[in-house]
Amino acid sequence: MFTGIIESLGKITNVKVNQGNIDFTVESEISRELKVDQSVSHNGVCLTVTNVDNNTHTVTAVKETLDKSSLKNFLADDLINLERAMKLGERLDGHLVQGHVDGVAKCVDVSFSEGSWIYEFEFDIANEMLLIEKGSICINGVSLTVFDIAENRFKVTIIPYTYENTCFKRLKKGEVVNIEFDMVGKYLARFNK
Repeated sequence: MFTGIIESLGKITNVKVNQGNIDFTVESEISRELKVDQSVSHNGVCLTVTNVDNNTHTVTAVKETLDKSSLKNFLADDLINLERAMKLGERLDGHLVQGHVDGVAKCVDVSFSEGSWIYEFEFDIANEMLLIEKGSICINGVSLTVFDIAENRFKVTIIPYTYENTCFKRLKKGEVVNIEFDMVGKYLARFNK
């Protein structure tokens, strides 16, 4: 489980295709503190650490993960958002995030307004019942609040701190992001079927 509060940016230093899987080696400030078998959120995707070497760690993404996320597009030198699994007894500053990406969304607009950035995303309309106004969503591992929901689009606001300390400062119109809908909303939708 994660909170959606990003701890560190990581830089992908190596991408290795291994049959249907992809191994990513990531350099970051937290890599040396990780241990093999730990779960770490990489742009919102929960991946298991398979190797740690000084200031880098390696994780493997399997076909299911690659099919549902934007990880298949990652290249060496790309920056990604990182968060270690939450500890029980700590404050929950974001919202409950599993790191199990539901799919992707496309950034359709970026604008600057009154000191913050507004990002608009287009997503699969089949999931529209999983969003509510002022509800939570996780985008590339960042816990955010949704507003202006209209059919298959929604907006989020990014404050300057989040903009400077996550990959949002590099996100451009037309790019694809990983999204995880609020866990409570998914359970309620399933219950009401």
